[in-house]
Amino acid sequence: MSSDATNYPTASPERAEELRTALDEVRARVRAAAESRSENSVEPRLVAVSKYKPAADIMACYQHGQRDFGENYAAELAEKAAVLPKDIRWHFIGGLQSNKCKPLAAIPNIYAIQTVDSAKKATALNKSLPADRETPLNIYIQVNTSGEDQKSGILPLTKSQPAATDLVELAKLIIQECPRLRLVGLMTIGSFEASTSSDEENPDFKSLVETKEALTEILGNDSSLSGEWGVNGSLELSMGMSADFELAIRAGSGSVRVGTGVFGSRPPK
Repeated sequence: MSSDATNYPTASPERAEELRTALDEVRARVRAAAESRSENSVEPRLVAVSKYKPAADIMACYQHGQRDFGENYAAELAEKAAVLPKDIRWHFIGGLQSNKCKPLAAIPNIYAIQTVDSAKKATALNKSLPADRETPLNIYIQVNTSGEDQKSGILPLTKSQPAATDLVELAKLIIQECPRLRLVGLMTIGSFEASTSSDEENPDFKSLVETKEALTEILGNDSSLSGEWGVNGSLELSMGMSADFELAIRAGSGSVRVGTGVFGSRPPK
């Protein structure tokens, strides 16, 4: 942490201890779920979702070693990024509007946009990144695995589906025509019913895994693609929230988004 740490927002000792305890509990559950899966036991990334929470809460988690934080609103993310340490990795996980691409791209330590669902938005992000940014902006394509009308995202793939789909075309556009972006994976928000079910298999998670496998194969077989994509030759999955992140990890998630489990319940906006 930098030498001007005293200028950062500070939580009360009681609140800081509460957050440290909650963060430790979630980390332990993430680790246990990763160790229980049969393959790919690398510990997934924990994105602490700090929507509506004060910057002091984020700072308390930062002081306990947390670096990845997720926000749903561009303005709130920008406000917090301006007063918190610059080595925080910010993930935008809310619905992405085209007019929010430029202000999000301007945040120096924006690490990933997890909700890209159109060529227009990808192109806008690519064009809006500052010239002095040294690293590509990580991109997840949002997939609507549950088929709910109120949710954003592109329809998923299956292994038997033709390659010429909106998802494949968007992935190839990001790789080929957006050199300042890096397609790293796919993201989904499962249905409430699936997330709160006692079933061991979540159909939305299964759908995203199948989509990843199909898309990875399509991209890997396309010799015309010159840009880099994925993580270690595969696409990463961002799926799982407070109610279902352990199940998501066992299904293959490489990044989970946990808010209530870390920060407690949120006040109304």
